[in-house]
Amino acid sequence: MTDTPAVSRYPVPQLDDLPEDIRERILAVQEKSGFIPNVFLVLARRPEEFRAFFAYHDALMDKPGNLTKAEREMIVVATSSPNQCQYCVVAHGAILRIRAKDPLIADQVAANYRKADITERQRAMLDFALKVANEAYAVCDADFDTLGSHGFTDEDVWDIAAISAFFGMSNRIANVTSLRPNPEFYAMGRG
Repeated sequence: MTDTPAVSRYPVPQLDDLPEDIRERILAVQEKSGFIPNVFLVLARRPEEFRAFFAYHDALMDKPGNLTKAEREMIVVATSSPNQCQYCVVAHGAILRIRAKDPLIADQVAANYRKADITERQRAMLDFALKVANEAYAVCDADFDTLGSHGFTDEDVWDIAAISAFFGMSNRIANVTSLRPNPEFYAMGRG
């Protein structure tokens, strides 16, 4: 018999002990997905940060615009891979597979997006996202020109940068807390 690994190196609160708004959000996610993603449980131990995290997450990931929801997830997977964030690569990889309707895309993007079956536009988007993640100090007007040549507006560039930056923070929290991906994520979008 094997022991089930802990969700995190920090204890997770019981749902009944959480503020009502957080408990309701978690239960809504559970109803939609069939399970509670571990990130919700780990962040729920600090209610104010939970609310701020998910408010910004939703503002970046659920908004309409020129970036598709799949492309937004692609940014998360591509930037989380070099940060070695197992949780974000696995969880957002599952969401990417579903949103892109492609069982291979997340693994390709996580391993090496430059060789993935993506468009030149998406490759330019990910080149910029990785530049923001690894050397934001070097971003220059030429980057905006390149993205513009692929149809990205200045607002799109902001979104790409913000998603990259937000998930850089998320990757670090996930790594420090030793946040484990739920087993359910591994099979999602593959069949």
